[in-house]
Amino acid sequence: MDSSIIITFAIPIFFGLILIEFFYGVITKQNNYRINDAITSMSLGLISRFVPILGLGFQYVVYKAVAEHYNLKLLSGEEIWVWVTAFILYDICYYWMHRIHHEIKVFWATHVVHHHGEEFNLATALRQTSTGFLWKWVFFLPLFIIGIPPQMYVTVAGLNLVYQFWVHTEHIGRLGFLEYIFVTPSNHRVHHAQNEDYLDANYGGVFILWDRLFGTFIDERSDLKPVYGTVKPLKSFNPFWANIEVFYQMIFDSYHTEKFTDKIRVWFSPPNWRPEDVSMKYPIDKNDLSSFEKYDPNISLREKIFAGAQFTVINLMTIVMLFNVQNYIYSEIISIVLLVVSSSITNSFILDGKKVGFQAELLKSVIVLLCLQFGYFSTSMNFFILCYAIFTLLISTFILLTKDRKIISPV
Repeated sequence: MDSSIIITFAIPIFFGLILIEFFYGVITKQNNYRINDAITSMSLGLISRFVPILGLGFQYVVYKAVAEHYNLKLLSGEEIWVWVTAFILYDICYYWMHRIHHEIKVFWATHVVHHHGEEFNLATALRQTSTGFLWKWVFFLPLFIIGIPPQMYVTVAGLNLVYQFWVHTEHIGRLGFLEYIFVTPSNHRVHHAQNEDYLDANYGGVFILWDRLFGTFIDERSDLKPVYGTVKPLKSFNPFWANIEVFYQMIFDSYHTEKFTDKIRVWFSPPNWRPEDVSMKYPIDKNDLSSFEKYDPNISLREKIFAGAQFTVINLMTIVMLFNVQNYIYSEIISIVLLVVSSSITNSFILDGKKVGFQAELLKSVIVLLCLQFGYFSTSMNFFILCYAIFTLLISTFILLTKDRKIISPV
C-alpha cells in the first residue's frame, strides 16, 4: 500500500525535465544548477525509494488494520466525486502533516533533508527523506477511518507528490489568479527560503487555500529574493549525514543538558530551540544572510567528472532495480541498496573535497570485488557491478597516484 509505483514510473520523466531546465538555464544565462548540489538532491531521492521496497516501517500493517476493522465506509465506491473528495482530503492531511513537521523538532528531523539544498530547481524536488516512514503515516489515518479505499489512497498520494515536482523552479514567475488557489513556484519559493520574513509558511501540497485559511500564507515579495537552505547550514553533501543530522543534534543536546525537563523538551520543541545551558556551552553557527555564501567546496574538474559519472552509473543501477523489483529476491535488493548507498556516501566525500574521498572509493571497490569473488553479491547485475567496481578501482588508483597534479575546474 504505497504510492511508490507512481513515483517509480515518473522518475524518467523527472530526470528528463531536469535536463530541460538545466539547458534552458544555460541558454538563457540563468543556470542555477551546481553539480554537487544536484547530485546530492538526486542521490537522496533515489535512496528514499529504497524505503518502501525494503518494507521499512509498519504503516502498511496499521493502514490495513484500520481499513478492515475501523472503517466507517463514508467514502467507499469508485464514483468521480469520491476520487475528488479523496484528493482534497489527502491534501488537507498533507498540509497538517507538513506544518507539524516544520513546528516540532522530532518531526522536523525527518523532513529537514528536503530543505538543505541551497539551490532551488527541479532537482531539489527529488531531495527526499529516508526517515519519513517513522511518523508521516500517522497524519493520513483519518482517510482510512472514513473509508477511502486503499488503492484510491495510493493513487491520490502519488498524484499529490508528482504535482509538487514542477513547483521547484525559479524559471516560472507569478501565475495570476492561480496563486490564490494552488501551490505554485512563487509561493513554494517562499516555503524553501531561510529569510526571516519568509520562515514557516506555505505548507500546502497542491492547494494553497489551506495556508490562506489557517494563517500560514506568505506571499513572495519583489523586493526580497529568497535565500534557500536551512538557517543552520548542513555544510555537507553526505546523504547519510543529511538524514540523521537533526537526530544527532537532539540526542547530543538531550544528553548534555542538565535539566530533566529540557531532556524531554528537546524532542518536542520548535526546531530552533535548544536548552540554554547546552546552547551556551556548545553554540551552533547559523547563517548570516547579509554575508551568505553557498556551501561549494572547490574541487578539480576530474573529480567533478568522476562524481558525475559515478552518479550516472548508480542511478541507472537503481532505476533498473526499481522497474524490475519483482524479479529480485530480498537479499539481492539489499546487496544493491548497500552498494548504491555506500557509493553515494563515497561520492559525497569527493564532492565535499575531503582528502579521504578517493581512498574511500578505492576501499569500497576492493570490498565489492571481494564480495563478488566470494559470492556475497548475487544479482542479475553482477557483470555490470564487476565492470563498475573495476572502473572505480582503476580511476581511484590513478587519481591517488597523480593527486598532486590537479586540474582545477573553472566552474
